[in-house]
Amino acid sequence: MAGLNCGVTVALLGVLLLGAARLPRGAEAYEIALPPGSGISVLIKPGTPTLPVKVCYIIISTRWETKLSIKAGESRVFSFSCQNPENHFVIEIQKNIDCVSGPCPSGEVQLQPSTSVLPALNRTFIWDVKAHKSIGLELQFSLPHLRQVGPGESCPDGVTHDISGRLDATVVRIGTFCSNGTVSRIKMQEGVKMALHLPWFNDRNVSGFSIANRSSVKRLCIIESVFEGEGSATLMSANYPDGFPEDELMTWQFIVPAHLRASVSFLHFSVSNCVKKEERVEYYIPGSTTNPEVFKLEDKQPGNMAGNFNLSLQGCDQDAQNPGILRLQFQVLVQRPQNESNKTYVVDLSNERAMSLTIEPRSNKPSTDSVPGCFVCLDPWTCSTNLTLTPGSKHKISFLCDDLTRLWINAEKNITCTDHRYCHRKSYSLQVPGYILQLPVQLHDFSWKLLVPKDSLSLALVPAQKLQQHTHERACNASFSYLLASAVPGQDLRFGFFCSGGSIEQIRVKQNISVTLRTFAPSFQQEASRQNLTVSFIPHFKEDGVFTVTPDRKSKVYLRTPNWDRGLPSLTSVSWNISVPHDQVACLTFLKERTGVVCQTGRAFMIIQEQRSHAEEIFSLEEEVLPKPSFRHHSFWVNISNCSPVSGKQLDLLFWVSLTPRTTDLTVIILTVVGGGALLLFALGLIICFVKKNKKKKISKGPAVGIYNGNINTQMPMQPKKFQKRRKDNDSHVYAVIDDTMVYGHLLQDSSGSFLQPEVATYQPFQGPMGDCPPSPPPTCSRAPTAKLTTDEPSPGSPPESESEPYTFSHPKDTNMSNGNTDIPLLDTHKPTEPGE
Repeated sequence: MAGLNCGVTVALLGVLLLGAARLPRGAEAYEIALPPGSGISVLIKPGTPTLPVKVCYIIISTRWETKLSIKAGESRVFSFSCQNPENHFVIEIQKNIDCVSGPCPSGEVQLQPSTSVLPALNRTFIWDVKAHKSIGLELQFSLPHLRQVGPGESCPDGVTHDISGRLDATVVRIGTFCSNGTVSRIKMQEGVKMALHLPWFNDRNVSGFSIANRSSVKRLCIIESVFEGEGSATLMSANYPDGFPEDELMTWQFIVPAHLRASVSFLHFSVSNCVKKEERVEYYIPGSTTNPEVFKLEDKQPGNMAGNFNLSLQGCDQDAQNPGILRLQFQVLVQRPQNESNKTYVVDLSNERAMSLTIEPRSNKPSTDSVPGCFVCLDPWTCSTNLTLTPGSKHKISFLCDDLTRLWINAEKNITCTDHRYCHRKSYSLQVPGYILQLPVQLHDFSWKLLVPKDSLSLALVPAQKLQQHTHERACNASFSYLLASAVPGQDLRFGFFCSGGSIEQIRVKQNISVTLRTFAPSFQQEASRQNLTVSFIPHFKEDGVFTVTPDRKSKVYLRTPNWDRGLPSLTSVSWNISVPHDQVACLTFLKERTGVVCQTGRAFMIIQEQRSHAEEIFSLEEEVLPKPSFRHHSFWVNISNCSPVSGKQLDLLFWVSLTPRTTDLTVIILTVVGGGALLLFALGLIICFVKKNKKKKISKGPAVGIYNGNINTQMPMQPKKFQKRRKDNDSHVYAVIDDTMVYGHLLQDSSGSFLQPEVATYQPFQGPMGDCPPSPPPTCSRAPTAKLTTDEPSPGSPPESESEPYTFSHPKDTNMSNGNTDIPLLDTHKPTEPGE
C-alpha cells in the first residue's frame, strides 16, 4: 500500500512538471544576437513590481530563469512564462566605448540592438565612454533639447536621461534630464556615462544625441542652454543635492537672443568650509568692462542681461575634518523687455537717516515656467525679485517685469524725539514722499514710528480731513486708511483703522505709536493729495488715548474700543471728547446691553461726564447694564477704563452718536417772555425809587467820599450752618450804584472840569470754556453702585461756594468755613488729571 501511494505521488509530480514546461498559449519567443566585438551586453533582470503579482520566469529552452545575461558575440532565444512580463522584468543594454586605447567614435549614436527585436520591457540604454583627460567629449542633443529636473522628479513621458562624468576613478553625477528643455550640449573630459530610460510602451528607436570629440574643457563640465524665445530654466550643480566636488569648476553657457533679457536667481544653495581659495560664481556678461564679474553665493545675482553670457561655479579646498557641502540650484529667466525696463527712476534717500524702502512681490510663490518673473534692477545687471533701498544715498532703479501690478512697495520711517525741550510743540507732516508716488509700482504700506521720551511727552495726530473709524457697521471704502498701533515694546494696543470722511478731529496718544498708511486700490495715486496727517509733540498725559469727535449732522458716528478683535488691553484707559453744537442734541447709543467682561483684578468702569455742568455718570462694566439711548444737550466725555480681565472675557465696546436739531417747547417760550417782561418792569421801578432817594440826600458841600476799609467785617455774625441763603442768592457782594464821587474823584474829571458818571458794574456768571481734560476714572478698589452727580445744588451743610466775581468784599479767613468748590464726585476725591501732569 505504501509503495502504491509513492508511485502515484511520483506520477502526479511528473504530470505537473510536464504541464509547467509547456509555454503559455500565445507566448512570444524573442531572439537577441549581439555582434562580436561590439562592446554591447544585455541583461534582463527582475524589476520592482508595483503590485503583488504571480511569479514569472524567463524560459530558455527547457530552463526557467529569473535573469538572463547576453554578451557580445552571443545569441539567445527566450520567452516568458507570463503574458505581462513588463510587470516583472526590466532590460539593460550597455555599450562600452574605449577612447583611451583607440579613437573615439563620433556622430549620431544608434540604439543597438534595435527596439524592434527587444521584448516590450522598461528599457535602459547605457553608453559608458572612457577617455583621456586631454580629450573632451561633447554630447549634442537634438530638438526639443533637455530640461534638468531635481532628485525625485519624474518626466511626463517617462523618458529620462541620466548623465555622469568621471574624476579619476570617481563617478560624478551631472544631472537628470527630461525632454523639452533648453540644454543642447554637455561637454566633459575624462569620460562620460549616459543612460537613456525608456518605458516599455515607448517605441522610440533613436537615441536623440550624438557624440563629438573636442579638446579638453579644463573643468568638470560645460552645459550649454539655448533659449529660442521667452522662458526659464532651472539648473543644478553636479551631485546636487549632495556636495559639489572639491576645488572643481563647472560652467553654464546661455545663448539668449539679443532682443531678450536674462536674469539669474539662486533658489537654493549652501557653502562648504574652505581652507584655501574662496567659493564664488563668475559671470562673463556682454558689454561689461570688468569681466569676469565675481559674486558670492549670498550676493544678489545679475539681471536684465542682453545677449549671451556665461556663469561658472568655483569650489575651494575644503576642511578635511569638517568639509561642509557646496551646492547650488538656480533659475535663469529670459523675457521680453517691457517699456519700464528702458526707464530709470531716481529714489533720493540722501537726506533720510532713519528710513528704508523695499520693493517686493505681492506673493512669495515662485514663478512658474509659463509666468515671467518680475525683477527690480539697481544697476544695469544687479537685478532681483526684491530690493531694499537704504537711507543716505541716491538710488537709480529700473524694472524688468511684464506686469508691475505683481510688485508693491513697503516703506518705514522713524521720527524720534530724544530731548523733550527741543521737541515740545514741534509738528511734522506725515506724507508719502513724491519720489515714491512717481514709481510705477503701487504703494502697499508706509509706516511712521513716532518715538518720544517716556513720561515726558505725548503725541497728537491731526488729520487734514476728519477721520472715520473702520467698523462693521460703517466700513472704510477709501483707497487708503491709517492703522494706529502702539510702538511700545510688549504692548499689544491697536487703536484701529481710520480713513478720511468721518468725525474724528484729533487723536492723542500717551506714548510711542506706529502710524501705517495702507493702500487698497491703485486709485491711491490720484487720491494721494488727501493724505495729510500732522503729528505734534505735546505735554505728557496719562490717558492711553483721547479722541476728539465732532459728529456729522447727517450721519451717525460709530466708535469702538481699541483691540476690537482681541479686547481692550489690561489697565488701559481711553476717552472720547464728543462735541455737541449749540443748536443740536446728541443721542448716545450702545450696541450691547452688557460688555461681558470678567475682571481678574481691579474694576472696569465707564464714565459719562457733561463738560458744562461736570455731572458724571459712573457705570461698572462688569456688573451693570449699559445705559439705554440717552440725549445729550451739551458736549460730553466718554471714558472707559479696563481692569485685568480673565482670558476669554475681554472688554470690547461699540457705541454711536447721532445729532438731531434742538427744538424749543412753546410753553417755555411763553414763560420766558412773561418772566422777562416782569423783570423789566421790576427794574424800572427800582431805578425810579433810587433816583428820587438820591435827590433828597444831595449835599451842598463838596462831593461825598466813599471809603472802602478792607479790615472791617461788614457781615453780621452768624452761626455756621444756620445761614440758609447762599451768597449768590443775596446782594451783599454787589455794588448796585455808587452815587457820590469816590476817593479818587479827581480821576473822574474830564477836560472841562466836570465829573463823569461812573458805569454800574453788575455780576455776570462765568461763560468761558470748561477745559478739555477727560474725567478721571474712580479708584479701581471701590465698589459703588451707579451714581449721578450734578452741581446744581450743594450737599447738605456745605458752605457757600465761591464764584468768579468782578467785585467782591474781602472777608477774614474763617477756620470753620470753606469757600471752596463743593462739587466733589462721589467716588473721586481728587481733581481731574490734567494733560502734562
